[in-house]
Amino acid sequence: MAASKNWYLVCYDIREPKRWRKVYKLLQGYGESVQLSIFRCWLSQRDREKLRWELENILEVEDSLLLAGLCHRCVERIQLCNRPEAWPVKSEGYRVI
Repeated sequence: MAASKNWYLVCYDIREPKRWRKVYKLLQGYGESVQLSIFRCWLSQRDREKLRWELENILEVEDSLLLAGLCHRCVERIQLCNRPEAWPVKSEGYRVI
């Protein structure tokens, strides 16, 4: 059985440019940049914990990290005016014909 995945919004504020670049490059492997310090990632619980652990090894006490899980209903209500296709909604429902 495949692990279920959810959308996560990863936001960070890093004081030192070298650490910022490390985090930016790391997150490019997990998701897509929405804004300069904001990424959206489609992760399983295991991938989320791996990412969190990798980030904790880079970040220092003065840095900030927000990892927000989004339910499918939240993703449906996100409005991106300049890129409406940026948050594809994964429909796992059934069609009755």
